[in-house]
Amino acid sequence: MQATPTTCRHLLSLTDLTAAEIRALIARAIELKAMRRRGEDYRPLRHRILAMIFEKSSTRTRVSFEAGMAQLGGHAMFLSARDTQLGRGEPVEDAARVLSRMVDAVMIRTFEQETVERFAAYSQVPVINGLTNRLHPCQVLADIQTYVEHRGELRGRRVAWIGDGNNMCQTYMEAARLLDFELRIGCPVGFEPDPALLALYADRCEIMHDPAAAAAGADLIATDVWASMHQEDELATRMAAFAPFRVNEAVMANAAPGALFMHCLPAHRGEEVSAAVIDGPQSVVWDEAENRLHVQKALLEFLLVPAG
Repeated sequence: MQATPTTCRHLLSLTDLTAAEIRALIARAIELKAMRRRGEDYRPLRHRILAMIFEKSSTRTRVSFEAGMAQLGGHAMFLSARDTQLGRGEPVEDAARVLSRMVDAVMIRTFEQETVERFAAYSQVPVINGLTNRLHPCQVLADIQTYVEHRGELRGRRVAWIGDGNNMCQTYMEAARLLDFELRIGCPVGFEPDPALLALYADRCEIMHDPAAAAAGADLIATDVWASMHQEDELATRMAAFAPFRVNEAVMANAAPGALFMHCLPAHRGEEVSAAVIDGPQSVVWDEAENRLHVQKALLEFLLVPAG
């Protein structure tokens, strides 16, 4: 099928943005956050509708997008796989053609990156990747905002990703190139990120199979759960492989003075992170979670409100 020509912008990957656009989005997210705390009434998305397609369940993604659209004066429509014909085998291309004639933007949280890319190719409105097995750009934008708020620019910094080479890790790889920071990936053998992405970002990323070495001198240490949704059958294997990669006080002690800890949540205390770390003074996970709201509002404004 031939894709419908479109001139709208999408966010399927961080690489859909330039470094300058990412920095502008972060600055705008911080400004929108301050406006909300001052109680300012700012509704540039009046009468705009965001369709939210969830093939994977979520707390933070749904609440942040739905609340964000409401705060900007628009409306968000929740669609699970059970609520749409996609769940009954309708082609992604057909769903994109139809939905994009009825709404102003679409957010998709699904399994395959190909799904959001196919949808975007046939959509007349902006499409946002709310998470796929490959990438999680909205969460990493929130992480970047959080670091900027606490420590300033990431340029020239060292970031340690400790754990699975998953969608978060792979999005951090994109961010490392775009924002010019060093990324050390501490993961067990066999759980590395996509080799093609490693080759692409080899100038910014290094694999280390020792968590203490990965954390050495890091300005930011980030992690995620050891088994994501629908990896439950691998849980026993993963628990054994990842046990030495828990982010605990000893790992944080190897980091640079003033290093921050982040986790995209939900977290399992005693597994990928100790309670002392996630609930400790270096942890900024609650700011990080809140910032999903603000950075996504900035993103929606960027995609839907004409510049100037």
